[in-house]
Amino acid sequence: MHTDVVLPFLLAWMTAASGTLQRCRNVRLKREMPLTEGARRFRNSSFIFKRSLDVTKVWGPKSEQLLKIDNHDFTMRPGFGARCVSAGPAVPVGVDVQVESLDAISEVDMDFTMTLYLRHYWKDERLAFKSNTNLSMTFDGRLVKKIWVPDMFFVHSKKSFTHDTTTENVMLRVFPDGKVLYSLRVTVTSMCSMDLSRFPLDTQTCSLEIESYAYTDDDLMLYWKEGNRSLSTDDRISLSQFLIQKFHTTTRLAFYSSTGWYNRLYITFTLRRHVFFFLLQTYFPATLMVMLSWVSFWIDRRAVPARVPLGITTVLTMSTIITGVNASMPRVSYIKAVDIYLWVSFVFVFLSVIEYAAVNYLSTLQERKERMLRERLPCTCGLAHPGMMSASYSEVEANATGNYGLPESNGVKRERMLVQLAMESDQVTGHVGSSAYSNVWIDTHVIDKYSRVLFPGSYVLFNIIYWSIYS
Repeated sequence: MHTDVVLPFLLAWMTAASGTLQRCRNVRLKREMPLTEGARRFRNSSFIFKRSLDVTKVWGPKSEQLLKIDNHDFTMRPGFGARCVSAGPAVPVGVDVQVESLDAISEVDMDFTMTLYLRHYWKDERLAFKSNTNLSMTFDGRLVKKIWVPDMFFVHSKKSFTHDTTTENVMLRVFPDGKVLYSLRVTVTSMCSMDLSRFPLDTQTCSLEIESYAYTDDDLMLYWKEGNRSLSTDDRISLSQFLIQKFHTTTRLAFYSSTGWYNRLYITFTLRRHVFFFLLQTYFPATLMVMLSWVSFWIDRRAVPARVPLGITTVLTMSTIITGVNASMPRVSYIKAVDIYLWVSFVFVFLSVIEYAAVNYLSTLQERKERMLRERLPCTCGLAHPGMMSASYSEVEANATGNYGLPESNGVKRERMLVQLAMESDQVTGHVGSSAYSNVWIDTHVIDKYSRVLFPGSYVLFNIIYWSIYS
């Protein structure tokens, strides 16, 4: 019974397997059959079947083998020991720079930050290669570590780095005759000695200095490849606080007592500060505070609660402005232009407070003397006292004394008092001998009247002198 079941199952399985093998054989035969003329013509004309030769996959020698890097000692500079000469001639290295951006100028740290493309040009015959098709060969930073390159550094730099996004921004281009172009993108923060004596109406000159670290001028000769044309800048370079006036290049020799003379390249640029920001933030508020202090000259001298707070407010505001300006500046030992303006303005504000103190003191002193005079002369209204008044005291003066407290025709209230001029030395005893009374006209408003003209006039004169010197 089991045999009857198994045999039909095996026969069915063998039949299915033989069918599958036959189909696979037919597919293989179709693939191996030669194409007909029409099929071959369609295949050659269809873009799907066309393939261009990928030259990047053609087998060739390695760059190290092509440039014969392993056959030379690249720890030595080019030309060293050439023609049986111990040192050989100095290697000329041309330099050009393209300034990409001038990022920041800091007065507090006395430095600037610049991003630039630094390119070197020299000839190394050890890298020469034969080529009938390639005018040059370009490599990235991996080959730079295997050959000799100039050891440039930035003098007086605080920090610098080569950009590495997305890869290290270094390019090496070698020509068949051995000429080499080495380019890298660098951001450097360098020192800039600033003279802030005219701040913020100043012009600053900063320099970026490039020099070889190890090779003196006997081994390496640095020079600008095309003079001033070796320095190019982006037209879009701008700073919020400065106007870039000009860039230029120079070359000098630097001497170190322990190592010798070195070629040094300078990138010098001149910056002129925009003054409009400081006019709005410093000069204009200081001028307003000085003008506000003059308002007290038109306020009644007896209005103490009005004049005293006004003076104190202007003094404190000027102190705040001076503190705010100095907080963003380096602690230099000399006086800046903005310091002169702010401190002169502070003196004007302070003098307006002192002016009211003088007016108030003289007014108090006058009232005290008038009170004492009333006690001594209770009934001298128009009457001459034979023993106390001289003949020079006229009736007109006596009448004027009786009119104390009345306004004059010119609208200015004058306060008059009689001042006794003691002529004898025995007035301490209370006895009044032969003395003369003089009618002295004291107007305590005269200080305010003169201040209304003297303070504005002096401040205007100061501004004319200040801006003519520093502008």
